[in-house]
Amino acid sequence: MLITPLHHGLTTAKPSKAQLAFWFSLSLTFAAIYGCMALQQAFSGEYVVQDDARQHVFWMQRFLDPELLPNDFIANYFQSVAPWGYTKFYQLFAAIGVHPFLLNKLLPIALGLVMTGYCFGFSLQLFPVPAASFLATLLLNQTVWMKDDLVTATPRAFLYPLFLAFLYYLLRRSLLPCLAAIALQGLFYPQILLISAGTLVLTLVRWENGRLGFSRDRQDYIFCVAGLAVTFVVLLPFVVQTSEYGSVIAPDAARQMPEFGEKGRSRFYVNDPWDFWLTAERSGFFPALWLPPLLTVGVLLPLLWRYRDRLPLLQQVQPQIRLLVQIFAASVGLFTLAHLLLFKLQLPSRYTHHSFRVITAIATGIVLITLFDALWRWATQSQSAPKQYLAIGIIVLVSAALLLYPSYDQRFPDTKYKEGQAPALYQFLQKTPKASLVASLSEEANFVPYFGQRPVLAGREYALPFHQRYYSQFRQRVTDLLQAQYSPNQEAVEQFIQQYGINFWLLDQEAFTPHYLASNRWFQQFQPAAREAQTRLEQGITPAIAQTVPRCTVFSAERLILLDAACISTR
Repeated sequence: MLITPLHHGLTTAKPSKAQLAFWFSLSLTFAAIYGCMALQQAFSGEYVVQDDARQHVFWMQRFLDPELLPNDFIANYFQSVAPWGYTKFYQLFAAIGVHPFLLNKLLPIALGLVMTGYCFGFSLQLFPVPAASFLATLLLNQTVWMKDDLVTATPRAFLYPLFLAFLYYLLRRSLLPCLAAIALQGLFYPQILLISAGTLVLTLVRWENGRLGFSRDRQDYIFCVAGLAVTFVVLLPFVVQTSEYGSVIAPDAARQMPEFGEKGRSRFYVNDPWDFWLTAERSGFFPALWLPPLLTVGVLLPLLWRYRDRLPLLQQVQPQIRLLVQIFAASVGLFTLAHLLLFKLQLPSRYTHHSFRVITAIATGIVLITLFDALWRWATQSQSAPKQYLAIGIIVLVSAALLLYPSYDQRFPDTKYKEGQAPALYQFLQKTPKASLVASLSEEANFVPYFGQRPVLAGREYALPFHQRYYSQFRQRVTDLLQAQYSPNQEAVEQFIQQYGINFWLLDQEAFTPHYLASNRWFQQFQPAAREAQTRLEQGITPAIAQTVPRCTVFSAERLILLDAACISTR
């Protein structure tokens, strides 16, 4: 037969070591390729940083130089909310001389390879067809690299390898490695630990002969009890400790804040119910899930399962496939609970879109190989060469669409790397005293702590409104900064500088135009200060600080002006 050898190589029930090595190596190869594509962007310039690293990594400079960012309100906050395992991981590498900024760029490819290895092993235990495991890893890598999770090398980047490690060892009945994976989940990303704990509980439930029952496997109970015990121990510190930055914001208070509104910095309460419950980034059930589009094929698995008698390859699916349903149920339950206990379990979407990616990738791998097998059988049974060529053509076309997906999606990989636009400014600030505080409404303020190694009074990147005591102070800082920057009263400016201990004031060239305020959605969250400032500019009232620019400028670039605060206060 024309395609029998190829068919056997793809769907054999008992693959040889050579076949396993081939498909596993191919899986790692694509993972490495995608990781290298991200690395190319990461090292495309000297001042390139991943978007979220500006929040979660900038303060780690303290590991190498404890005198940096001294008593910095923003750095202290982000250090306090960083998971213990994540912090110690970076600190360990810093102790052996690896700069946190370098580690942040190198970690994604390593995490991607570990994720791929565990995904391949987990998928193979559910469906012992190596080609399907390869497709699962390929799809998982593609969907993960289409969202800036893995590439951030922040706590959520660790969830994929740790969650898949848990699933892999759970199926292999390796108790100690399974418990270790559970513990590490809690130390790096506690939300995924809750899904693992929920999955363990659901492994005790069985649906047999149309009735719900309980497992009769003693090991299920051992893993569940041991796993829940580890979960309790790991999560206990999160429950008993109190944050110096106050409690998590309550839903009623959040609804009143523009930060959580339709155009807010932390957009949550959207007006469209469909968007809110299904597709919104923070509240939705399926945020950014169906990329690449072929992942939608995975939803066909329950339908094909009803006709498994007609699909011989599906008979190789192992009984442990129910674990996918249990993960799904645990995720849905926690998604619902997160909405009921809003913000206490952080954002609801975190309990579905990560685990759903794993589920759909594996399900899609199974479905595609099953459909390929069915198409091959149809073609070979007909003894018709045209049908065989048609079958080969369809399979090649679908395979090419999957393999070449990154080449025709210009967003791939979606790394959200940002490049600082003011190298000379960063170099200038690095030569100033380490405690120098920069006040600025410029977008460039988001890069100053990372590249300039100096604290800023505020910046959009650090405006997370979830802890009340932190954000109330942060919001007051921005409000006071808006009022001072656009006040015509010199005394008000001097009082602001003295109150916060400002050393430098960073301005955009267009900072004193009405459009500068009107076009910035973030500024508009701080009312009435932003509206009053805009009105003054529209009325032609010159801010006091604008009058100090000629004599107080210590650095200027194409679009930036840095003022000496001491000079501003000197009349």
